[in-house]
Amino acid sequence: MGFKYKVADDNGIYFITTTVVNWIDVFTRKELSNVIVESLKYCQKEKGLVIYSWCLMLSHLHMIVSADEGQNLSAIMRDFKNLHPKK
Repeated sequence: MGFKYKVADDNGIYFITTTVVNWIDVFTRKELSNVIVESLKYCQKEKGLVIYSWCLMLSHLHMIVSADEGQNLSAIMRDFKNLHPKK
């Protein structure tokens, strides 16, 4: 069972974990882990995501993040989870 946490302060710094459905080890494949890295870069450049630290594991991603002033961290994370960066 998952829990939904809400961003209470868009100026705050948050520890976020995102997981793959059923904890499948998909990030053992380089091309799939590269999608995550490129998506993070895109969100930094285009969406205002500030990344202090991150760690990509086999089936999940840990991050310490915030949003640039005036940006909405919840919206950035929503977009990150749905993003397919173009090459």
